[in-house]
Amino acid sequence: MLLLKEVMDKRIELNDELIETLFQCTTCAICSTNCPSGVDVPEIIKQARKDMVHIGSCHPAFKGMNAVLQKHTNIYAEDEPEDFERERNKSAKYVYFVGCVGSYREDEATMATLVLLDQLRVDYTLIDEACCTGVLEDVGYRINMDLARRNIERILETGAKAVITGCPYCSRTFNNKTQFAELKDSDVSVLHLSQFLKNFDFGVQTDKRVTYHDPCDLGRHCGIYEEPRDIIRKIAPNFVEMEHHHAEALCCGAGGGVRGAYAKNSIAMARRRLAEAEAIKAEVVLTECNSCVHNLSNAKLRKQKFKIYNLSQFISELMQKA
Repeated sequence: MLLLKEVMDKRIELNDELIETLFQCTTCAICSTNCPSGVDVPEIIKQARKDMVHIGSCHPAFKGMNAVLQKHTNIYAEDEPEDFERERNKSAKYVYFVGCVGSYREDEATMATLVLLDQLRVDYTLIDEACCTGVLEDVGYRINMDLARRNIERILETGAKAVITGCPYCSRTFNNKTQFAELKDSDVSVLHLSQFLKNFDFGVQTDKRVTYHDPCDLGRHCGIYEEPRDIIRKIAPNFVEMEHHHAEALCCGAGGGVRGAYAKNSIAMARRRLAEAEAIKAEVVLTECNSCVHNLSNAKLRKQKFKIYNLSQFISELMQKA
């Protein structure tokens, strides 16, 4: 922030020398949460990144991400998503929107979630989805309107009245970005999976010592803290919080493009978070974000015996065992 003030006062230039400073932010928003003046730091960082992109200065990883999403429908540039053995694009009450990480990296967790929705007899459909591309705005580019348009059209064609997604970033993008305002204008609501599941009775419990990691996108950015905890308390009486939780939760290190551009930093942040789970002797670490599951799982040390799940994945496993 001090460097950006120097730029505004024309004491230094906004140039390549600032890349290492301005592109390592995960936009987790814990700074804004604790700022006594109420400064929205992530939005300022994102605007600075846009200015840098405008003058041709950007981290190569983010240039690559933007280039990929001009040619492909997902951030991994992969042609064949997991099939998930489900019919797509049919008429249904709900659309379940998987997201890139759930489709291409955490497909086992997604399959478990779909099994859970089947067990709960939810009338849903998958669609031939594309990346929501909201992450591009975090790294200085614009949402890809061709991909946004494709998602909107396919959602509306199903006749669904709500979109459910297990990805907090997709949920946040659909709800808050003007590029997706047509969904709201068409009376299609967007729910995160934890909001949808909170009123169900699953009929199962575990005696394991369980903790919960608040994803930044779901917690600080969307204000969703209690819905996952309400669900966890139903299934895990031995629930315990980590040292930092709710609005003070530590970031897993995956956000803001940092996982792709600064992998070492990203893993170090994840290990700092997992040290808190180890300190309370947790046996299960639950979260509600595929990116968090992916990064925390990659960072877990061999000596750490706890398991890491999405909440819906864990519930599905309990129900199948029962």
